[in-house]
Amino acid sequence: MLPVQKTKHMPPPLPLISPSKPVGHPHRRLFWLLLMLIYTAATVLRLASTPPSVEDVDDPLKAHMAMKEEPLEVRQENVPPLLISCSSLINGQWKSRVSPSLEIGVIRNKSEEGGLLCCDRTQYRTDVCYARGDVRMMHRSPPSIIVYDHSKSIDRMEEKIRPYTRKWETTIMRTINEVSMRKVPPTNTTSARDAPCEVWHESPGVVFSTGGYTGNVYHEFNDGLIPLYLTTERFKGDIVFVVLEYHPWWLTKYGGIVRRLSKYPVIDFAKDRRVHCFREVIVGLNIHGELMIDPSLMPNGKSMKDFQTLIGEGIGRQNQLKSIVTYHHKRKPKLAIFIRNRSRVILNLKDLVRLCERIGFEVQLLNPKKNTPLSEIYNALQTADVMMGVHGAAMTHLLFMRPSTVFIQIVPLGLAWAADTYYGEPARRLGLKYEEYRVDPGESSLLRKYGRHDPVIVNPVAITKKGWSETKRVYLEGQNVKVNLRRFNKILVRVRSHVCRSSGLKCL
Repeated sequence: MLPVQKTKHMPPPLPLISPSKPVGHPHRRLFWLLLMLIYTAATVLRLASTPPSVEDVDDPLKAHMAMKEEPLEVRQENVPPLLISCSSLINGQWKSRVSPSLEIGVIRNKSEEGGLLCCDRTQYRTDVCYARGDVRMMHRSPPSIIVYDHSKSIDRMEEKIRPYTRKWETTIMRTINEVSMRKVPPTNTTSARDAPCEVWHESPGVVFSTGGYTGNVYHEFNDGLIPLYLTTERFKGDIVFVVLEYHPWWLTKYGGIVRRLSKYPVIDFAKDRRVHCFREVIVGLNIHGELMIDPSLMPNGKSMKDFQTLIGEGIGRQNQLKSIVTYHHKRKPKLAIFIRNRSRVILNLKDLVRLCERIGFEVQLLNPKKNTPLSEIYNALQTADVMMGVHGAAMTHLLFMRPSTVFIQIVPLGLAWAADTYYGEPARRLGLKYEEYRVDPGESSLLRKYGRHDPVIVNPVAITKKGWSETKRVYLEGQNVKVNLRRFNKILVRVRSHVCRSSGLKCL
């Protein structure tokens, strides 16, 4: 075979055969045919031996051809952007890769010049939204948060959210102010020039409501303070609180706790009419359950015990050293009893107190009012070995008890499920010894009111199935109790024995 020609120039053109002239001898015709075949073979071999250019590789019809082996080079600009779920952004889990989810909506990570807005609506108890970029918060009706997208994107989106953690209760949620959140390009009719920044925040912001059931201590902790802690603790104080339905008394009461979660003044969204600008904003709060924090859902593994530590730091531990010293001395175990004045009243309270004292307890009665300093209740329970009361919001103060102490809950007729769900189970999770005293029909004032054979007495489940409003009317607001002292005596003896045995206290 003839050697392949490797020069780049084309071979000289072949002489054309004119059809109008006769072609001479047949051997000459065969010679020209052979020459054309040799030329074609040479051309094919030359193409096969020439490495393809970069442009050739991009052509799918040429990419299969042999090419010189070179080390592979990673081109970062070709790597697709990370997929980050909205919940991961809310929780600060920036580096985690997640699978796409239709419920949450997976968004693509964008440059700082782009605006970002998403909402996690997958939770039963709460919705939480997240905005990043040029975020401007302004007092309007409804309150508005606008994210200006300075990228080339012309996409617009809008979300509406009521930032309160009882999403399933439609009646109470209607009382919570709705926040309008929009992502728009700055060329929109409502441009950045129409909302110039009046206050610039380097730190992120979180928007939440202190409306709803705020005023009830259980809901103040369960729906407010605990969700606020588990949503914002990771910022270590470097976050701005923006409050809807703001109540000055709320900050007066819980200011010590709030100031340990944020080092900045609280913003009243309704009254502060300035345009506040942020780089990052969370609207709404996460919630894990009744008086609980699930460490597995926390970015840093924090738990309810960490929240209890925060309570102690925020409310004040004026008597902490004194309580520890006193706790190890010879003394009677201390029993703190929460008393009620309007419903679920202990009708034979004096007799019950005398029984407790006769068994060997030092008794302290607690009757907190709205203006009672939280530190007063905290210090009383920090020095107590046992906390006791009839089911109600005041039982939330079990959060102030020391580990391994005792919580006795007196459960009125028809309230067994609520008592265990809202206070019994949380107490066990906190490591308290939980004792439950269920009231018999004969100990309830409902027996005289409805009669022994009424469904209210014999079938409380049927009544509670009618809904919370009926449960509240019959069993919460319409019932008092008269404790059977002989039956209650057994619980008190057992509890005193536990305290004296397990705590190292030398009981008198």
